[in-house]
Amino acid sequence: RLYPITMGLSKQLLPIYDKPMIYYPISVLMLGGIREIAIITTPQDQDQFRRTLGDGSQWGLSLTYIPQPSPDGLAQAYILARDFLNGAPSAMVLGDNIFFGHGLPEILAEADAQTHGGTVFGYRVADPERYGVVDFAPDGSVRALIEKPTHPPSPFAVTGLYFLDGTAPDRAATVTPSARGELEITSLLESYLHDGTLRVAKMGRGFAWLDTGTHASLLDAGNFVRTLEQRQGMQTGSPDEIAYAQGWISAEDLAARASLFGKNEYGTYLYSLLTAITADHSSDRR
Repeated sequence: RLYPITMGLSKQLLPIYDKPMIYYPISVLMLGGIREIAIITTPQDQDQFRRTLGDGSQWGLSLTYIPQPSPDGLAQAYILARDFLNGAPSAMVLGDNIFFGHGLPEILAEADAQTHGGTVFGYRVADPERYGVVDFAPDGSVRALIEKPTHPPSPFAVTGLYFLDGTAPDRAATVTPSARGELEITSLLESYLHDGTLRVAKMGRGFAWLDTGTHASLLDAGNFVRTLEQRQGMQTGSPDEIAYAQGWISAEDLAARASLFGKNEYGTYLYSLLTAITADHSSDRR
């Protein structure tokens, strides 16, 4: 059984085009069939997240809120969530990361199927020196993970999506703080690499990964989502649509959500899904 963690800070409530940023990483977990999610955020921001997301029941989810008293590194999430995880494998997605691409549910399912070790995702970038980078051996196996290298050994950056087995909290507890005083996620992943149990799945040309950690990248992400939605007439990162497609909420539940958003573009889109559902049912009765 998979227990996911999603990290959050106050900026994850900022909009990416027409939805809060946090909708996008939650949608990724939902596409992976994940329904039990812990939101790890600062104590002062927790109420904002609760007001925005509630308990998750509107999407057929169960949300748990875990405070992070101080920002001591991504690996700390596994220590804070030890009781929540209760020895189970987990997926963690960073609250400011956006993933998009045909076949995303399939690669998530493949990572989920690995019950031993860890899986991270490598994404080709033009500026790998800004990221944690994968050093591949000639046979394609992972030789090392290097944080912001001056001379990157490959163009593949490690994204903010991690599938780790049930040993992650114990491993995180042994991580030594870095020079900047944080428990680095790279150090945790290196423990899996040392054991020969770390797998890097490459995301190909058909995928998009956006890290919205800067003002410029925040704007880029908004434009990206706007372009997709305007061209395709379909939503990106919609927990409501995914929940209905997964069978976690009913058409009546979807109608209530559409009514909540009224006549804005998001509400109009949800109403269009209901119209399509009604049309399909009418066709089936003929």
